[in-house]
Amino acid sequence: MIDLYTAPTPNGHKITVMLEELGVDYNLIPVNLSAAEQKTPEFLALNPNGRIPVIVDRDNDDFVVFESGAIMIYLAEKYGRFLPEDPKGRSQALQWLMFQMGGIGPMMGQANVFYRYFPEKIQPAIDRYQHECRRLFEVLNLRLGESRYLAGDELTIADFANWCWVRTHTWSGVSVEGLEHLRRWLDELAERPGCQVGVKKPPRPGEAEEFIKAAQKMVTS
Repeated sequence: MIDLYTAPTPNGHKITVMLEELGVDYNLIPVNLSAAEQKTPEFLALNPNGRIPVIVDRDNDDFVVFESGAIMIYLAEKYGRFLPEDPKGRSQALQWLMFQMGGIGPMMGQANVFYRYFPEKIQPAIDRYQHECRRLFEVLNLRLGESRYLAGDELTIADFANWCWVRTHTWSGVSVEGLEHLRRWLDELAERPGCQVGVKKPPRPGEAEEFIKAAQKMVTS
């Protein structure tokens, strides 16, 4: 059994989507970020960085894994799915996973902070991060014009990781207009039952305005 400590964020959804797609049983433990539950001594004992998601593999001596990308690799290797075994295919999947972790995630996260959450509207910062997000989307679009999925013809953890972020592009204020290959890929993954269920776990508390207020508190504290 996998214990999953998480919250309704793109990084959290990367793991719920992964687990739903794998079809394995897991114990969902919601973490209230606005209440700073991720900063409690109990949580920090699992992840000293105080971030979600975290898993505890009860079937493997309570082995703890933090960092969403590392969790995805661990699960793919544990269950033998969504990560090619051949060196070339594996490398391609990991390259695009790192693209999300080093580019898509951080840039969209900063766009969210300045476009949605930060009390003062600093337009140069908003423009910078939104333009960089769009540039990264164009890189994905170019790649998806060459192959069905990011690592080729096979669906991998790289697709789940990037999709969980890019699907929220409107929240970041970034358009995908004109990116037909990216749009095709977004729509295809959105039709998958595992993806549909995964992005609804755990349920997001409250309405958008309440969520924004909670996020504002976190970025200004």
